[in-house]
Amino acid sequence: MRQSLGLWIAGARPKTLPAAIAPVLVGGACVVVDESSQRNWSNLAGALLVSLALQIAVNFANDYSDGIRGTDKNRVGPLRLVGSGSKSPVAVKRAAIAAFAVAAIVGLLLAASTTLWLLVVGVLCLASGWFYTGGKHPYGYLGLGEIFVFVFFGVVATVGSTFVVTQRISGLSFLASVVVGCLACALLAVNNLRDIDGDNAVGKRTLAVRLGDSGARIFYVGLYLAALITTLGMAVNRPTILLGLIGLATGAQPVLAVRRGATGNELVKVLVMTGRTQILTAITLSLGILLAG
Repeated sequence: MRQSLGLWIAGARPKTLPAAIAPVLVGGACVVVDESSQRNWSNLAGALLVSLALQIAVNFANDYSDGIRGTDKNRVGPLRLVGSGSKSPVAVKRAAIAAFAVAAIVGLLLAASTTLWLLVVGVLCLASGWFYTGGKHPYGYLGLGEIFVFVFFGVVATVGSTFVVTQRISGLSFLASVVVGCLACALLAVNNLRDIDGDNAVGKRTLAVRLGDSGARIFYVGLYLAALITTLGMAVNRPTILLGLIGLATGAQPVLAVRRGATGNELVKVLVMTGRTQILTAITLSLGILLAG
């Protein structure tokens, strides 16, 4: 029983959860500088639950879809339940559906307390999460995964977290979402860089495969640069936001590792460091935004 639970926890890929926590943290901080007099802080907890459930759902859905296609047979990195034979495809599919259901139910409650237009956003989130690697023509196999991550785990998650509290879309939360989205994309980018040979062999045309090893490394570094430029831009009118650079500075180590040609298990360590940079940047950026308010 304990071993089985451990497998499910590993399959949920807890090291990717900073991608779900960061946008809610930053979006919540943006509420403080928003001029809206309406603030339903309890909705922020709902936004966090939706974000975490979606991240876990996508992880299980990818495990299932890649597993039945045989994509994960020779993958380096975290455990894949289906690919390793640890769990049956049916069981993993059910886990993904259960996590999607949690996100859908909580999202429905948030829509009921704000605006029913959130239902449209929710449907798009669920569909995008499943068809990333699911269906006959998964867009993750076409090199479009980074767009999904930037839009839904960056812009939508950050701006949406502010919106469910204030029922307003603020310019600051949108700019902050660019930083969050870039670092979320960096997680996927280094993951795909690690798997570039295996993905290419099975016809999975991720952006890393399309760019090639050198181009994928430049793209990874470029995401950090875009996050840096956006942070500096936000700090023009709110200097305390420069605190976000403290978190971004921790990205120097993984960036150097990628630039120096890290491969295989070295990139697994880079993935962990990238997740650490993402959450530390979210914390320091949020602190800077709070002080600006």
